Amino acid sequence: MLEASSLAYRYGKQHPWLFNELDLRITPGEIVGVSGPSGRGKSTLAKVLAGYLPPGKGSVMIDGRPLPASGHCPVQLLFQHPELAVNPRWKISKILREAEEPTPVILQTLGIESAWLDRYPHELSGGELQRVCLARALGSSTRYLLCDEITSMLDALTQVHIWRVVLNLARSRRLGVLVISHDKTLIARLCSRNITCLEGAAALS
Repeated sequence: MLEASSLAYRYGKQHPWLFNELDLRITPGEIVGVSGPSGRGKSTLAKVLAGYLPPGKGSVMIDGRPLPASGHCPVQLLFQHPELAVNPRWKISKILREAEEPTPVILQTLGIESAWLDRYPHELSGGELQRVCLARALGSSTRYLLCDEITSMLDALTQVHIWRVVLNLARSRRLGVLVISHDKTLIARLCSRNITCLEGAAALS
C-alpha cells in the first residue's frame, strides 16, 4: 500500500500550505483521482508522493517503509509535458534503457515503433514521447503510477489508447494509479474515488 499520513507542503515559510494534514492510501490495483483548480497543489502532491520533494510535514510510506533513497523507485511519476522529463541529447533507445529495458510486449502494447529508437525526443510527437515515458516508467519493480495530466495536451485517439494501456496494466500487474486531472469526466470514468485539492486542504469524495 502507498500511504501518506498527515502530509503537508509549502514552498517556504512565507507561503501558505498547498495541502495540510492530508491522508491518502492507494492499494495495489486501485485507481484514485485527484482534481481541483490550478495552483492548488495537485502536481506538488504527486512530486512529494514520488519522492521528488520532501514533505513539509507527515510521511510517505510503501508497505510501511519509507520510499527508497536510491535505485529504482516503486512509485513512478509521469508528467504533463514529456519533453521536460527526458534528456534531449539522448536517443529514444537510451531513454528507454535509463531505468530498465522495457520488454517487447510493453513496447508493442504502447505502439512504440522500432524506427523511433534511433531518433531524438524532438523528432517525436507529444503523444509518441509520452508513450516512451510510460514504457520507461513500467519497470518490473514499479508498483504505483502517478499520472499528472498525462493526456491533457494529446488528441482524443491518443488519449484513449494511453488510458486503455494504463487501465489494462493496472489490472494485470495490480498497479496502483493516481490520476491527476482537471477533467472531472475523465476522473469519474477511470477512478473509484476522488480527492479534491483545495487551498490548504484536501477533501475526499
